[in-house]
Amino acid sequence: MRVLVVEDDRETAEYICSSLKALGHVAAHAADGKQGFLDALDSNFDVMVVDRMLPGLDGLSLVKSVRNARVATPILFLSALGGLNDRVDGLEAGADDYLVKPFAFSELSARLTALARRPPMQVEETRLQVADLEIDLIRHSVARAGEEIAVQPREFRLLTYLMKNADRVVTRTMLLEAVWDFHFDPNTNVVETHISRLRNKIDKPFERPLIHTVRGTGYSLHG
Repeated sequence: MRVLVVEDDRETAEYICSSLKALGHVAAHAADGKQGFLDALDSNFDVMVVDRMLPGLDGLSLVKSVRNARVATPILFLSALGGLNDRVDGLEAGADDYLVKPFAFSELSARLTALARRPPMQVEETRLQVADLEIDLIRHSVARAGEEIAVQPREFRLLTYLMKNADRVVTRTMLLEAVWDFHFDPNTNVVETHISRLRNKIDKPFERPLIHTVRGTGYSLHG
């Protein structure tokens, strides 16, 4: 297990790192929040131990920055701040566990092992891009070649599904279920109509089409 310990108290950091190494783990130490953030980005750790009160960049800001950078490494807060609000703030910032000082190393070790066994956290995508077409899932915006394109909510859902399945063939039935929540065929041309509208906005003004018809099967979006 590879552990990053972000702790400004040298004695505590040495105790944790030496105890982890005695168990056969690899332990790296960062003495401040800024270095901890850089180490979290540069190295592939199985789990992180982060103190709340850090110089340079405090623990809450460090964890938020790590999550904003789409680093999914499990994080355990180790802090003398043990109030209910402190623990809630830590977990809401993006940490996976919270242990209050003073602590028993056996408990810390057990919690770290449990965190390292968890499946990797799925970081939700906020932007999708295929060729020069990009959508922002937070702002619900669409742009191609830097030019913003206005789409209706249903068109946005349809385009999002096509982009999440880029380079794959999606059938009419798949689109009806994913975009319209129809688990039956309404015997209308609703899919074809919306695909046509998207093409007029996404493809027609540009040289290269991205939405392709796969005859007898469905549609595929690719560059």
